[in-house]
Amino acid sequence: MTEIPAPPWRKTRKASAPRTVLSRDLIVATGLRVVDAEGLEALSMRRVAQELGTGPASLYAHVANKEELLDLIYDRVMGEIRVPEPEPERWLEQLRELVLDAYRVFASHADIARVGLASLPTGFNALRVGEGQLAIMLAGGVPPRTAALMIDRLGLYVCSDAYENSLYINRQRESGVKPEIFMSDFFGQIGTFYRSLPADRFPNIVAQVDNLMAGDGTDRFEFGLDLLLRGLAAHVLDAGPTTKG
Repeated sequence: MTEIPAPPWRKTRKASAPRTVLSRDLIVATGLRVVDAEGLEALSMRRVAQELGTGPASLYAHVANKEELLDLIYDRVMGEIRVPEPEPERWLEQLRELVLDAYRVFASHADIARVGLASLPTGFNALRVGEGQLAIMLAGGVPPRTAALMIDRLGLYVCSDAYENSLYINRQRESGVKPEIFMSDFFGQIGTFYRSLPADRFPNIVAQVDNLMAGDGTDRFEFGLDLLLRGLAAHVLDAGPTTKG
């Protein structure tokens, strides 16, 4: 049915768009979207409020401050990491898979890994990942103290590597050059510089340029991870049977 227009003498009010109902989940999701798009430096309570079409004061009813928001965003990201049920005969393989998945997750979220440096797991998802790592290692016969220390070392390895990778991504964004071209040019320049060094003073660097430049970020991460895990496996063998728990 065709709508009848209002008489010209009657004042009409334009319908306003419905206001967004704020919640902690929505604020965290919006904050993560800002971080993914522009990095941690762009995140602020004011910026998140702007994205939600409201004022910063309205956010404080759900989130205490930026520090808490960062913790919540970090824990939201940790929730994407897959944690398998322990299989004692596959414990080393499972631990490797978990750490690689953590690296993949952090690498997909700008520089959020920086939040994980110098911080202890307190959120549900961070605790879930830590609990999963402990369960896998203890099921495989890793001595409890060794397993506890290994969680710290693996977490530092993942976060620092993922954060370093994000710094390269930020440089690429600032340059405005396509990622594949930027990385090729950047490392090409480094290779050229190394080859130009005086061979009498730096004979090994000059001779090993190709090896020094070999592999991408993932190749290098897996290389380091495998060294860590082989050392852990050797430690378990040296320690012999242990009481779990």
